[in-house]
Formats: sequence, structure tokens, C-alpha cells
Amino acid sequence: MTQLDAQQVVFLFRVIARRLADARVELGALDGAIGDADHGTAMADGFAMVVQSGAEAAARGTAAGDLFAVAARAFLNAVGATSGPLYASAFMRAGQRFAGQTTIAAEELPAIIGDFAEGIADRGKARPGDKTMMDVWAPAARAASLAAEGPLARLDRAVVAAEGGRDATRAMAASVGRAARLAERSLGHVDPGAASAAIIIAALRDGLAPHLSGGHN
Repeated sequence: MTQLDAQQVVFLFRVIARRLADARVELGALDGAIGDADHGTAMADGFAMVVQSGAEAAARGTAAGDLFAVAARAFLNAVGATSGPLYASAFMRAGQRFAGQTTIAAEELPAIIGDFAEGIADRGKARPGDKTMMDVWAPAARAASLAAEGPLARLDRAVVAAEGGRDATRAMAASVGRAARLAERSLGHVDPGAASAAIIIAALRDGLAPHLSGGHN
């Protein structure tokens, strides 16, 4: 069982941050269609701060399991938009699972998809079908919880579920959040929060794959 130390957990955060930075313009365009076009910047900046704060904490000797609480504070401080408290809650929920652990078994990290889904749902109160990031996190969490399969297979299924959930938001009318004011006019547009959630899950899968049995780049 491969154990990831604090520096390796920060590397996972960095993989996600890079993907979101690459998608900054695309996510902004999606948000511009039904929001105020700041989602790409918010997510990229938020995860960049997660990486910076996580790296500083790891250098000070913070345990791998405690980096999720560090990430929660960093994201919330960096992002004042709606996604700030939602992802802060997600990181805090994951942090409860691993608190105090010097290292984290790579095979256990797919479980954070469920933790993120629970934290976001508890804070935001959205449900699948509301045209939000929960249309990605909820089905991905179900896929990642299939105990009969290995961790890499669960992550693969989570990515497929995330992409399906993201694409499904195109046919939904927003009922919560800022996009709800557009109602039926939000039809035909992918929800930006769902799009960024799918990016995070795919990046998590790719960052963890080399550490898992049968993993590959």
C-alpha cells in the first residue's frame, strides 16, 4: 500500500491547480453565459492558494492529513464567491477523515470524492438536478464508493460519472444560485461549477494513478 507524504499531497493539489489554470478562460466563458464570468478566475486562484499554503505548511512539518484543513482556510481566504465556502466545507470534510495522519494511503484517497460531495451538499443545500456542481459531485461520489472494485477503477468510474453529470446540466434549468434568476434561459448551457468539478475529479484521478495498483500516467 503506497503511502503519500505531505509533499505528495501538495503535488496532487498542484495537478488540480494546473488543470484549473488551463481551463480558466473556458470556465469564465461558461460562467459568462449564465453568471458573472468569474468562476474560472475564482477556481484557478483558489487552488493556486491551496498549493501555496499547502507547500508552506508541508515545509513546516504539517502532517499530510492536516493539509486538507490548511487547504480549506486557503481556499476560503482566496475566494469570496459562492464556491469559496462550498469548497472550504469540502476540504474540511475530507480533513476530518485524515486528521493527524503523517501519511495517507493512496488507496484511501478516492474516498475524498464522497467527502467533497457531502461537504458541498451540507453547505450549499443543492441537490442533483438543480444545475450545480452537485450534478457532478453526487454521481461521482456514488461511482467512487463501489467497494467491489479497486481504487483506480473507482476513480475511472468517477471520472465517467462526472463527465456525464457535467454534460447533463446543459438540459437543466437552474433553480438555485445566481443562475436561477435566468430560469429557462439557462437551458442549453453547461453549468460552470459542474465543469470545474469534473476537471477536479479527472485531475485527482490522473494525479493518483501512478501511486495505485495498475496505475499509469
